[in-house]
Amino acid sequence: MYQICVSGAAKGDSVEEGKLLAAELGVAIAKAGHALMTGATIGLPNYAAEAYKNAGGTMSVGMSPAASKVEHVMKYRLPTLAYDTIIYTGLHYVGRDTLLITSSDAVVSIGGRLGTLHEFTIALETDTPIGFLQGAGGISEQIQVLMSLAHPLRAGAMVTFNESADDLIGELTGHLDVTHAKYRKLYQ
Repeated sequence: MYQICVSGAAKGDSVEEGKLLAAELGVAIAKAGHALMTGATIGLPNYAAEAYKNAGGTMSVGMSPAASKVEHVMKYRLPTLAYDTIIYTGLHYVGRDTLLITSSDAVVSIGGRLGTLHEFTIALETDTPIGFLQGAGGISEQIQVLMSLAHPLRAGAMVTFNESADDLIGELTGHLDVTHAKYRKLYQ
C-alpha cells in the first residue's frame, strides 16, 4: 500500500471543471488499494477523499494547516468527514504542504492554483513522483510549459500526465514498484 497524495484546487474555476475527475481519482486510489492523503482541505482534494471513502478506501489521511481540530474547523473552515485521521500540523499552509508531499510516496495533482504549484515544486525538489490528471484546467494544464522553462529537471524526477485516473494511478504505482522493488515487503 502506497500513500498517494491528491493535490488540487480548493477554490476557483478548476474545482467546477474537475469535480468528476477528482471523484474518479479517489475511486482509482481506493480500487488500487492505496492510502489517500490530502491537505485536509475543501474543493478537489475533498471530492477525491469523499469518493475514496465511498469506494471502500481503507485509509484516508488529512494533513491540516491548523494546530487543532477546533482551529481546523473554526478558523480555517476545513472538512473532517472524509478522513480516517487528520494530523493537525500547526504549520499553516506552507509548512503543511512540505510535510504532506514528503510524507507521500507519490502525488497526483488536478486543476489547481498557487498551492498546487507549490506542492509540485516540493515534489520535484524531493524526488517524489508526481502525476497530473488532465482536464480540470488550472495550473495543472500549465505545468508542461513551466517545466520547459526549468529544464533540466533533477535526475530522479518523475512527472507524468494522463487523462485517465486509473491509468495515472497505474503508471505511478508501476514506477513505485520498480523504485522500491528491493523493499516491496515494506509496502504490503
